[in-house]
Amino acid sequence: MTRNLKFRNLYLIMLASLLFTSCLTNVEQPIEEEGEDPVTVDPCESITFSSNVKSIIDNNCTQCHSSSGGQFPNLDSYNGVSSNASSVLSEVESRRMPQGGSLSNDEITAIKCWVDNGALNN
Repeated sequence: MTRNLKFRNLYLIMLASLLFTSCLTNVEQPIEEEGEDPVTVDPCESITFSSNVKSIIDNNCTQCHSSSGGQFPNLDSYNGVSSNASSVLSEVESRRMPQGGSLSNDEITAIKCWVDNGALNN
């Protein structure tokens, strides 16, 4: 009889332990509403001409492509860069420009984002 009692107590302790530990690891995931799209962040959203693109052009292009550099196109102003935006993008993506140097992938991505978003004066 005492043996059955010990076995029953051991069984109850193990069962209680199993129940408590399963409750701790069974965490529910948030339920997404049907038709609801997850929020996506556009990496290009924060790219602007004044904050990102102008410094890249000034540091890498205007030595040659400016009124003092003499090479066409003139990229020392927003108007010059924006009117040649697709050409600038093509040249930096192919890595033909800047000659004698290279842009980082982040710099090329910033120019691409800016051009793809309409090459705005922002």
